[in-house]
Amino acid sequence: MKPSIHSLRQYLRKRADQPRENFMLLLSGFGIFMLGLLTIGTAQFLLPGSLIAELVALFGLVLLGGGIILAAIGYLSLSVLRILRFLDSDDDEPS
Repeated sequence: MKPSIHSLRQYLRKRADQPRENFMLLLSGFGIFMLGLLTIGTAQFLLPGSLIAELVALFGLVLLGGGIILAAIGYLSLSVLRILRFLDSDDDEPS
């Protein structure tokens, strides 16, 4: 169990040290979210009430959910992981 926690900590440190990639994750998630919202709006207002409209709305919901998840990962990596990286510094350990 100890090696898995250590490898998770190393992964989170590496993720926190990549602010440009984290920002791109945040922007990509926001873009996918907006595309899903636009798809749902299209299904609601421009397509007649049918099975096709419902399937398009379902696809929009999938995009919406994926966008939220990507944006949340990017945001958490930019903020929380960066703060934890500063607090969990290896420089503080005694020799």
